[in-house]
Amino acid sequence: MGGCHSLGGATKAAAAATPAKKGEFSDIAAHKLNNNSKVAPSLAEKPYLRKAYVSEGIGPVDTRALSALPRGLDRAEWIASNALAFFKLVSLLCGATSEFCTTRSCPTATGPGNKTYYWTDEHGRKVKCSAPLYADYAMSYIQELLTDEEVFPTRAGCPFPTGYIFLVQKVFSYLFHMLAHLYEAHFDNIVVAEMHPHLNTLLAHLVTFTQEFELLEPSETAPLEDLITALLHFHST
Repeated sequence: MGGCHSLGGATKAAAAATPAKKGEFSDIAAHKLNNNSKVAPSLAEKPYLRKAYVSEGIGPVDTRALSALPRGLDRAEWIASNALAFFKLVSLLCGATSEFCTTRSCPTATGPGNKTYYWTDEHGRKVKCSAPLYADYAMSYIQELLTDEEVFPTRAGCPFPTGYIFLVQKVFSYLFHMLAHLYEAHFDNIVVAEMHPHLNTLLAHLVTFTQEFELLEPSETAPLEDLITALLHFHST
């Protein structure tokens, strides 16, 4: 499935582990990961930037090699197969974190930088909803799209439709939103459950893939630009 990694034992609990305290963060902020600001990001506000966490992945993974189009393979088919693989991995991770991402803990779908993600209904209206409801809307939409033979054909010789790339961009936008919410609202819980290496590797791979095929606008990924810079430093070659 597009060379994506396996989430493996993402649901393993670590009862003895504790979230990092605000006073324990390293000096990774001094690296000025956020090129858009002269002030280094606060690690108390962004614990996911702590070097001890950023540097952890599920193993040596060359995300650029994984993302590159294999010789002789159709570009649209490669993007489609990866979209399906990323959807399954994000769905698995969201399922593993659903215990602490609830309508009570997350009445809105938030992201870093005071970002709020709104769902757009069938009438084109932006709807403010809880993070679990946003995830449910997004994953249902993506699943319906990925199983639509007119959009993602699986039969040999069936062409991809005009405008296909714009639908793929929408898919990756929703997937990115859900990962961004996990970093913003639940990173401490994810560290306790020892799932942060999986989350880091998944985000690094997804961002590298979208950069390779221009599937996300820079403005979309900007709220996590400091983390992305750090992750690609540690997880790309």
